[in-house]
Parts: sequence; C-alpha cells; structure tokens
Amino acid sequence: MKKNNTLYAYLMSSPAMLVLTVLSVFPLLFILWYSLTDYYYLSTRPPQFVLFDNYIKLFKDRYFMQALGNTLRFTALAVLFEVTLGLMVAVLVKSFKRGQEVLRTVTLLPTLLPPVTVALIWQIMLSNNYGLINSLLGLFGLGPVSWLTDVNTAFYAILVIDIWQYTPFAFLLLYAAMQGIPQGQYEAASIDGAGKWAQFHYVTMPNIFHNVVMVTLLRVIDTFRLFDKVNILTKGGPANTTATITQYIYHNGVNMFKVGYASAASVVMTLIILFLAAGYIRQNFKARERAQKR
Repeated sequence: MKKNNTLYAYLMSSPAMLVLTVLSVFPLLFILWYSLTDYYYLSTRPPQFVLFDNYIKLFKDRYFMQALGNTLRFTALAVLFEVTLGLMVAVLVKSFKRGQEVLRTVTLLPTLLPPVTVALIWQIMLSNNYGLINSLLGLFGLGPVSWLTDVNTAFYAILVIDIWQYTPFAFLLLYAAMQGIPQGQYEAASIDGAGKWAQFHYVTMPNIFHNVVMVTLLRVIDTFRLFDKVNILTKGGPANTTATITQYIYHNGVNMFKVGYASAASVVMTLIILFLAAGYIRQNFKARERAQKR
C-alpha cells in the first residue's frame, strides 16, 4: 500500500517536476556553455570556444571584485540588522496583551510592497530638492544631502531601504515561531525567579534558535541577489560604490552585449548562491529529523 502511494505521488508530481526541469536545467546548461565562449551578441561570427578565459578575466577585473565585495558587505550588514531588529520587534509585539493583530498588520506593510515600488517611494523621499528627508533636515538648519549620488551615503541609503522593507519578513517568521513556545515554560521560569531577560535568554532563544538560523539563511540567499533597488536608484554608482554582482551581470550582458562574459559572472554567482542554499537545505533536513523524533 505504501509503495502504491509513493508511486502515485511521483506520478502526480512528475508534470510539475518536468516543467521545473525544463525551465531551470536547460537555461543553466546554456549559461554554462556560453560562459566558456566569447559570445558577443552583436557579432556576426559564431561564438569561439575560449575555455576558462572569461573566468580568468572576471577575477582580474577590479570592478567585478568591487561588486563582489559590495555584495558581501551589503548582505552581511543587511541580514545582521534585519534579523536582529525583526527579533526585537517580535519580542515587543508579543509582549503586548492587546492589539497584536493591528501591530502585525502595520508592521508587515513594507514587505507587502514590490521592490520597485519601494525603490520609487524612497527615490522621492531622498530627492535632493524636494525629498521629505532633506525637507526635515532643513527644519533643523541642516543642508540637503545627496543621499543617492554621494559616495559616502549611497551604499548606506540602499542598505537602510532594504532593512526597512525586509525587517518585517524576519519579524513575521520569528513571531510565528514564538507563538509555538509553551506558555508553561515561561511560567516555570517565572516561578524560579527569572526576569524578562533571563526568560528571553533561557526560554525564548533556545526554542526559536533554529528558526533564527533559517531566517538568516533565507535573507542571506535573497539579499545576495539584490538588483531592483540598485538598478533604479543608483545604477551601481556613484563610482561603483553600490555595484552588486547582479548589477555587474546586467551591465555586461544587457548594456554591453557581452553574453559570454556575463554568463561566466552568472555561473560564479549561481555557485555562491548554491553554497548558501546548501546551508538552508541542511537546516531543513535537521528540522525534519527533530520533528520526526518528537
């Protein structure tokens, strides 16, 4: 009976698996092939096989290395702040006796907006001439700041925007995890004389630690693919201070028509994301094993 159920499950899921294979495996194979050629979109001659020349040029290109460094730094800072703030907001909202539903809804609004909409909203708010932020600074006698065109502020402006949008995502997952903590554990800790901080340290964190790891891995994978905000707000400038790997691939592949070279950069990015995703998959398997043991 169990074998029949397994066979039935495979038969029912096979159409979806076939579509996913066609839409993911074949494009990946094409990119792998193009990355080994000097394919230039506007060239009239067939692509020439150059083996690993594109990869060698890639890691010798200081702009690519700068884009990689920007991406890693942005990912580290964004994930650190988003998970930390999300955890703090989750603890705060859960501490309220009333109004948690309203607070949840209001807090989640930034995450519900599309990234393009978020970028356009903040583009208006950070405008040099009529932006809300500079208007507020003007009330205190401070001059306007070129948030998106100054090499000292552009990177951090986009960082703040990403934190504003995705902190609610971390909040939602961690808040949901906290809802599953047995109330009896808090009561027992309170009877033992544990204060709020001790309860958080010895009750809340041990129960949601694996959820924190999962949220962190999810945000690392997603943040590493940052593109929309950079492309709309700064185009990777000024002086490549906000350039990311995705922006670098887009510039070389779409703007410069260097498909082979851009494909090599795409392969590098894919390998990095696969490495990050491996951690997420491993945590998933561990979580399932723990659930089965229970």
